[in-house]
Amino acid sequence: MEKSQIYKIYINEVEVILKPSTEVSLDDTLTSGSLLVKYTGNKKHLLDYISILEKSIKSEKLIIHFEDFPKLKADFKSHFTEIEAGGGLVYNEKGEYLFIYRRGSWDLPKGKIEVGETKRAATLREITEETGIKKMSIIEKIIITRHTYRSNVGKRIIKKTHWYLVETKKQPLVPQLNEDIERAEWMTLDRFFSKKRQVYPNILEVLHTQDTSDIKSRVQIKIK
Repeated sequence: MEKSQIYKIYINEVEVILKPSTEVSLDDTLTSGSLLVKYTGNKKHLLDYISILEKSIKSEKLIIHFEDFPKLKADFKSHFTEIEAGGGLVYNEKGEYLFIYRRGSWDLPKGKIEVGETKRAATLREITEETGIKKMSIIEKIIITRHTYRSNVGKRIIKKTHWYLVETKKQPLVPQLNEDIERAEWMTLDRFFSKKRQVYPNILEVLHTQDTSDIKSRVQIKIK
């Protein structure tokens, strides 16, 4: 199955998967904590699911399927405005990764791509602004994640973040306090996962590209 035939997004930390009905597997029906539903073709029903998830405090998975996958995806996205962001998983010569602590959760530097700006340029700019890091090199693009939130005026937003692996020399960190970043720290993954921390699931996905162990069992999922 092509990756383009699955659309994954987090709503209030719940993993939501959109897929064609032909790709529904036995695992989808048997996995504990997962809910499998078939789309009716009525966009209002998708909005109902979205509204329920926004109010939920349970960390579960919702799989929505439909024969016409492009319609399902388009109808789902019609309830949101999408913005794109660039984010960096930054490591140094000592094998340490750059983490930031913001609003009660451990995070990675990322931010909105400005008009006329490339994804890579936005990523490097945001890393510098949020942590003070300079002289970096992008190694490769590693993953795209999506999550939703509400704007200050209540508008539903999808943030689509393009994540890059970034290399730099270890240097002092200056957290951007006016963006609510309380701390910026260099840590190995072993140290980071040596105790329970509050981490958003989309950030775990990024970290998982560097660590094949079952990291989800060693962290406390952050619930908004």
